[in-house]
Amino acid sequence: MNNQIGGVSAVIAAAGQGNRMDGVNKLALPLRGVPVLARTLLAFENAECITEIIVAARPGGENDVFALAEKYGVTKLKAVTAGSDTRQKSVAEAVKLCNPASETVCVHDGARPLITPELINKAVETAAKTAGGAALAVRVKDTVKMADGNQIIAQTPNRSQLWNVQTPQVFPLKKYKQALSKAFADGCDFTDDCALFEHSGLPVTLETGDYKNIKITTPEDITVAEAFVQFQIKDSDIGDNSPKNIPVAAPQALVHDGEKALRIGHGYDVHRLVPERKLILGGVHIPHTLGLLGHSDADVLLHAVTDALLGAAALGDIGRHFPPGDAEYKDADSRKFLKQVGMLLAKKGYTPGNIDATVVAQRPQLAPYINEMRENIAGVLGIHSEFVNVKATTEENLGFSGREEGIAAHAVCTVIYTA
Repeated sequence: MNNQIGGVSAVIAAAGQGNRMDGVNKLALPLRGVPVLARTLLAFENAECITEIIVAARPGGENDVFALAEKYGVTKLKAVTAGSDTRQKSVAEAVKLCNPASETVCVHDGARPLITPELINKAVETAAKTAGGAALAVRVKDTVKMADGNQIIAQTPNRSQLWNVQTPQVFPLKKYKQALSKAFADGCDFTDDCALFEHSGLPVTLETGDYKNIKITTPEDITVAEAFVQFQIKDSDIGDNSPKNIPVAAPQALVHDGEKALRIGHGYDVHRLVPERKLILGGVHIPHTLGLLGHSDADVLLHAVTDALLGAAALGDIGRHFPPGDAEYKDADSRKFLKQVGMLLAKKGYTPGNIDATVVAQRPQLAPYINEMRENIAGVLGIHSEFVNVKATTEENLGFSGREEGIAAHAVCTVIYTA
């Protein structure tokens, strides 16, 4: 590390409202047992170049950040301020609290928990060597298309010149404050700090980052981040201050605070077949002369899967969470139930593992729709479809399903307890 670099203030943008996570505070979600924001803070705590940390938090959540820092031994946290309704405004409030003696500001997304101390140091060193700023970035892997208002391709940019910009983004503190003032004076509200800096005509150098430095934006991102942590990140990567009783990268550990880390649940549902109802299974509309009768769309497959997930986490059953007489759920798409239960599991510290479900129906033939059902379930829960299995069988004209009076579904699933 270049010892000639002056004080570096880290500003963590953590005031997002989680609109693409259904309002869930993604920064509080557990990532292999450690909250997303705690991982981010620990990376900056252990980055040699960082002299202080300032967090722009959700309004009302300031004390939660201090408590998190205390629990995980983050000693560099200097201040927490209430964020605003945009990123630029939130960061501007945090920058006001930077030590006046600091020469550099290092702005980072709180929702990028897989950043490493090495990458932070690298970005700061690059900024120190230039007259402007620096940002971590990775080359674009896919071909990018520009389209007109009718989604007709208008241009294909040269991929060799395209980068995905990440954080941290690092700037001389004085110049950054001046760039902020100009942006506000010009009525601009940037979602990217590089763009704000560029608006003042100042240069920004791109420094090679890491594809693992993802931003947690949607439920799917949590699953990807879990995989990165489980298979690639060691305890030492987030520092010696993390609590040692948390299995950060130990998927083989089966016990956590006396509870099973791997838990199993079973779900079962059945609905009557009647005329003049759509047949919905696994979120797929299947053409048939009969449909399932129920208060919602009566999707027995999704109901069984939802019940299995609730059972695995000992959280009751689907009827407890979505009462059949509630007008809110009249003719409701059952994917709504599954999604809400997926988010409930995340709040309680559970991650879906795998799902195996069987639909019992004499008719119609379900094989053509199985893959779409799997994709629907996986998409709602934010897991890969390889972890979802759906089977269909008949009862050889026996029983109520064999007589085509109804359709049933069984589901078995696992969930992983990481909180």
